[in-house]
Amino acid sequence: MKDGLMLIGELAAFFGVSRKALRLYEKKGIIKPAKTDDRNGYRYYAPEQVRQLNALLELKALGFSLDEIKGIVDGEASKGLLLRALERKRQAWQTAADEARHKAECLEGIMGSLEGSKEAEGIQRMTEEERAWLLAKLVCVEEVRAQRNLSEALWL
Repeated sequence: MKDGLMLIGELAAFFGVSRKALRLYEKKGIIKPAKTDDRNGYRYYAPEQVRQLNALLELKALGFSLDEIKGIVDGEASKGLLLRALERKRQAWQTAADEARHKAECLEGIMGSLEGSKEAEGIQRMTEEERAWLLAKLVCVEEVRAQRNLSEALWL
């Protein structure tokens, strides 16, 4: 640290990001070094930029693009626009959580079917076709269930 400033490598190490990422943020105009040494090109960052980088990384982790973050950092978004952007991200995360919950429920259903299946005990001795048929019967996804019912009707 020099004169209360951090070198790019120190800042990168502190946040667990690469120097290349910090240079990209600089190129995008999001976080510019407080000082650049003309002789060696070293970049130095001030304490307030540490807070800025922390906010950038938090917004990035929440799914904001660098362009969106630049608009926020530059003050281009009014309070209303910022609230709407945050709400869109919240809804996207809620949708992802709902989808993950559904997949977890499907896996629980498959596990229950597998645990209760006498046929599955000989899965290693089955032919590839028999294994495929058994797995199709165990899967809980609605499209597959509909396909299974149709296949069973056709093979009867």
